[in-house]
Amino acid sequence: MKIIGIDPGLRNMGWGVIAVEGPRLRHLDNGIVHSEAGELGPRLAALYRGLRAVIARHAPDAAAVEQTFVNKDALGTLKLGQARGIALLAPAEAGLEIGEYAPNAVKKTVVGVGHAAKEQIQHMVRFMLPGVEFAGPDAADALAVAICHAHHLQGRALRIKASA
Repeated sequence: MKIIGIDPGLRNMGWGVIAVEGPRLRHLDNGIVHSEAGELGPRLAALYRGLRAVIARHAPDAAAVEQTFVNKDALGTLKLGQARGIALLAPAEAGLEIGEYAPNAVKKTVVGVGHAAKEQIQHMVRFMLPGVEFAGPDAADALAVAICHAHHLQGRALRIKASA
């Protein structure tokens, strides 16, 4: 199974694709879809086109998107929410099942604590996906989201198997 993790952002939308083979995880690719400063509509369109191209190229079986947090800047939060809408729309349009995870849930799954620093997350992603080279911090976060989703799916499969 291939999973794409997405870290929503209006300027930089990180993505990472992993393969899940039983309990094993393998890095396939990661990157960042960029949008240039300017009007919101064209920026969202650029993110959408870029993410659709990534999904078409890698043909994942499932997607996972990090939930956004509310910060003190209401306008910034609103714009981030719109970028998150693109992060949900592109995989939904491709027919993918989408998992959504709070940042603390991703950190807890990958590092073991919900308030881990970015460096700790990147260290554990490197440990879980040996040889990975990050396209940037947003791509590293997206891989962490994909890992979180993989662990969630593995846990769900075990629960279903145990109840059968």
